[in-house]
Amino acid sequence: MYPIANQFILSMTIFQENISLKPYNTFSIPVSAHYFAEIFTPSALEELLESKLIKEQPLLILGGGSNLLFTKDFNGLVIKISIPGISANVQGDDVIVTAGAGVVWNDFVNYCVQNGFAGVENLSLIPGTVGASPIQNIGAYGVELKDVFASCSAYEIATGKRREFNHEEARFGYRDSIFKNELKGQYIIAEVSFRLSRVARINTQYGAIQEELTKRGIDLPTIADVSAVVAHIRVSKLPDPSTIGNAGSFFKNPVIEEKAFKEVHEKFPELVHYPAGKGKVKLAAGWLIEQCGFKGKVVGQTGTWKNQALVLVNHGQATGQEVYSFSENIIDTVAARFGVRLEREVNIL
Repeated sequence: MYPIANQFILSMTIFQENISLKPYNTFSIPVSAHYFAEIFTPSALEELLESKLIKEQPLLILGGGSNLLFTKDFNGLVIKISIPGISANVQGDDVIVTAGAGVVWNDFVNYCVQNGFAGVENLSLIPGTVGASPIQNIGAYGVELKDVFASCSAYEIATGKRREFNHEEARFGYRDSIFKNELKGQYIIAEVSFRLSRVARINTQYGAIQEELTKRGIDLPTIADVSAVVAHIRVSKLPDPSTIGNAGSFFKNPVIEEKAFKEVHEKFPELVHYPAGKGKVKLAAGWLIEQCGFKGKVVGQTGTWKNQALVLVNHGQATGQEVYSFSENIIDTVAARFGVRLEREVNIL
């Protein structure tokens, strides 16, 4: 490795110093990284993990930057994973589709829909990259990543060794996985494989999917129809990060015990809720926040989106700390009124 101006070169990777991270986070928070490197191949990642630089300072693995909030500069090395490529192995009606961790999630969904591979159409237009999808166990409109996950290939940061994680080893939970718990910060995902099908099982029971299909006069929807409708609904409710900074849903929908739910429901009969497994009930965080008067509220340079109280936005010059403080206010207010404490879905740095 040798220096060139404010760059360092490792044979397959260029390191940059004091780089602005504003273009790399969808909240558009103007912070910087001490070092920054972008990885385009698994072999470059292997080489990087063997280098001295990676062992000497804090690390941040970055995908699309759509699920985090920076509250300060990052005094370490940011590794942007941009490994490309999508391939499919068709075996009868079953299809294993493998994608590089740097593939934009919606590009992956579009590839699958265009090729008639069913299973991810309800996950259309979710921001982020393929590599982040199993970490977060992303989900929307009745489908979660775990429903289609086959395996992922990841590299252990400490040793550089490659490991395959199957479905059981990933330990998926609601917006959760082993990569957010026991193995948090220990692995970098290089590629993910999905188990899809050429025989569609159309799921239109969640949100306004069926209502929108009916409006369009579609009685027998295809996966392309479902994908288009989901994208339409998301665009109507959620702000575009290219025009206003945001990280999508900022809070998780809280899952509470049935006993606790009955107590809250008795006080608030209109409470929006969904079944969440034996003895559990999921509440709509957006509804809770809206009932506390936060929908469309503006505080300084931050606030909630006018069409969806679950989304916090940057109106132009917000700092990460300003957004964080506003989210604290929401959490405290919802807890005081409903006795339910919201949990952030985004990562705070």
